[in-house]
Amino acid sequence: MLRKLSKDSLAADERKFTFDSVFDDKSGDLLDPTQWEFEIKGGVRNGSALARIQRHVVSTDRFVQSDKDLERISFDRNIFNFMAYSYSVLPQDSFDDNDFKTFPILDDVIGAIWHPTLHDGAGDFKRLKKTPSLSELSDSSSTNNFIPRNSSASSLSSSGPQIRDRIKSYSQLYLEAEALDGPGGDGSEGNADEMKLVQQLISCAEAVACRDRAHASLLLSDLRAKALVFGSAFQRVASCFVQGLADRLAMVQPLGAAGYPTAPKMNIMDAASEKKEEALRLVYDICPYIQFGHFVANSAILEAFEGERLVHVVDLGMTLGLPHGHQWRNLIHSLAKRPGASPARLRVTAVGLSRDKFMAIGEELEACAAEAGVEFEFSVVHNNLESLKPEDVKVEIGEVMVVNTILQLHCVVKESRGALNSVLQIVHELAPKVMVVVEQDSSHNGPFFLGRFMEALHYYSAIFDSLDAVLPKYDTRRAKMEQFYFAEEIKNIVSCEGPVRMERHERVDQWRRRMSRAGFQPVPLKMAAQAKQWLSSINAGDGYTTVEEKGCVVLGWKSKPIIAASCWKC
Repeated sequence: MLRKLSKDSLAADERKFTFDSVFDDKSGDLLDPTQWEFEIKGGVRNGSALARIQRHVVSTDRFVQSDKDLERISFDRNIFNFMAYSYSVLPQDSFDDNDFKTFPILDDVIGAIWHPTLHDGAGDFKRLKKTPSLSELSDSSSTNNFIPRNSSASSLSSSGPQIRDRIKSYSQLYLEAEALDGPGGDGSEGNADEMKLVQQLISCAEAVACRDRAHASLLLSDLRAKALVFGSAFQRVASCFVQGLADRLAMVQPLGAAGYPTAPKMNIMDAASEKKEEALRLVYDICPYIQFGHFVANSAILEAFEGERLVHVVDLGMTLGLPHGHQWRNLIHSLAKRPGASPARLRVTAVGLSRDKFMAIGEELEACAAEAGVEFEFSVVHNNLESLKPEDVKVEIGEVMVVNTILQLHCVVKESRGALNSVLQIVHELAPKVMVVVEQDSSHNGPFFLGRFMEALHYYSAIFDSLDAVLPKYDTRRAKMEQFYFAEEIKNIVSCEGPVRMERHERVDQWRRRMSRAGFQPVPLKMAAQAKQWLSSINAGDGYTTVEEKGCVVLGWKSKPIIAASCWKC
């Protein structure tokens, strides 16, 4: 997020900006924003702007709005292009695929593009190199009012895509995927309406990112009338994103405000919400995603327990507090039916803050184990993952431990890796035989709001499309799942920032890097064929895909990855 500082202390013709939050473009770490300094002159009306940034740094928002609401300073993804330009009108369709221009500038007052030079290695900073301004360009060319993209090979790095190009590429990818996968992809009137809805939703997201309340409010009003809860798959998913955009717009702060805005609580583990609990149960019963995680995890756990007499499962989060302990019921039955002697004892330790709920689950599991003839012990560590300590988990001599986490670790991912690293280090100290990780396989933790928005839109569109295959249009169960489970995740991704943004889903490759840095080694899961047979056994329907990807097993909808399971050893 960009923050403007010392407004009152600066001269009228000077504006100073610093980053409030900055991220390493490759690792995603939170960084110190004060290491590099660049001076920008002539590119902003009424004087200069001083920006303090760091190499490989990107910001949560990609621009900063000026006092007059007519211009903004824009930073591309790699911080190699800076451009100040009029914000009067930026139409969505103002460019085409083969046009290497940026955006139309309606007011001939600004428009210089700046390219930073390298740090000189001695602690000094060099000036930015300036390309022709808009007025200079207009003198040399009367054919248009565009600023050309600099493509010189002598620049610091090849120019990254500008904001509009990036948004356009995202929307094109989304529309192409929807045209292939979704109903009505034959150019019908209904499909054309959905394409317009996609574009309008993206425009609204950009207006919210620009903090343009007036324009965003107009778009939201129109979107609410078009994004129907009982409409097509995309209309339904759009309704959830509209809610998230409205919440984000309501929490927009002036650029000079410090800290993160106060967000409404959007935690799907809220034990007081009966609607959310019911929605979670419906997601488990109707969608294969959580059941898939349980199936793959239990298969890996059973293999780790082969031939062992004393076995112990440490469950981080207990699958979001899902009632009845389905995963461990299935494990108990599998252990009881296993050829040869069953374990002398199975222990399950639940880690989380829902003590009462976990204890109720434990009582059900004890009854299930007694019926199956398996000796069973259950305990609760009443603590969140960030505060977990090795001594909190009781480990007995001679027992084999596994750690299980289903859709939980992403909640510990923050702007820096500190919290997650701490959890993984503690797990590593427990020395489990294996650790099973099941997470959403999508990139919803990027520093750019607009990129995160588009990734989430594509991901949840696939989920909502999959619900069309199993439930009729006006089924209230589908509405409950979409509005009280998936919509809560969407709103958290779209509207929240800082510590309250919990749904920080990441791709398999990112989890692989995180686990490796924490000292874990992958245990390949070669069970895509088994997972496919399992899908058939539960009558999941056509459209679901299972693949093995670098030792992980991924469940998708029409080849779009949804859930990934991986296994690790110390």
